[in-house]
Amino acid sequence: MPGPFDLSGHVAVVTGGNSGIGRGIAQGLAQAGADVSIWGRNAERNARVAEELSRYGTRILDVVCDVSDSQSVSDAFVRTLQELGRVDSCFANAGRGDLQSAFVDMTLDQFRKIIALNLDGAFLTLQGAARHMIDRGGGGSLVGIASLAAVEGMARGQHYAAAKAGIVALTRSCAVELARHGIRANAILPGWIETPATERAFAQESLRENVLKRIPERRWGQPADFVGAAVYLASPASAYHTGDELIVDGGYRVY
Repeated sequence: MPGPFDLSGHVAVVTGGNSGIGRGIAQGLAQAGADVSIWGRNAERNARVAEELSRYGTRILDVVCDVSDSQSVSDAFVRTLQELGRVDSCFANAGRGDLQSAFVDMTLDQFRKIIALNLDGAFLTLQGAARHMIDRGGGGSLVGIASLAAVEGMARGQHYAAAKAGIVALTRSCAVELARHGIRANAILPGWIETPATERAFAQESLRENVLKRIPERRWGQPADFVGAAVYLASPASAYHTGDELIVDGGYRVY
């Protein structure tokens, strides 16, 4: 009998699945037996990661998608359903930050650009997944990848923090509305994670000195640290777990 974390026959969508946390999530899901549709804007990177993950013996689909564009998201779902047949879990991970401007100098265009990629993208992705799950019946799992910035202050990152806090609120509200359809919705809040996107910032000695001492684990998080949470939230093991936020930060917030 399959265990509660066995994802054989399961189909997952991971946006931004070609790098960083998204890649770690996609790899963990594939290792657990899931077929995975990786969405990202870079076709070459998508294909490379899909080829790497195919060694786990499941179907890996790479799809070019800009999650801030509704038509692109719609097309990505059409292709995913054509190729893989269904979607059982959806991880809205695609996003990025921008710390270039102080709050008083930030333009509305800068603010909207980050909101569009991070929050609009999560809205469009999770909405598309929810529509499919309701239409086919049988429920599913929606997961928004937020950030500690959703609950901690972030200088020069008001747009990013607002977007990530929005993802937390979005998944909570989805949990309430969609439970009757058997759909769970949760958020994951990463802390200080070492990825290609954070490589430049983590190279700063002042940041290392100020932040690492506040992390009880005394190390940066890695994409592989999200495997357990992702597999749990996708699997039947989390059948009664919804409307929650899982903080993966090595203890940073409680220290």
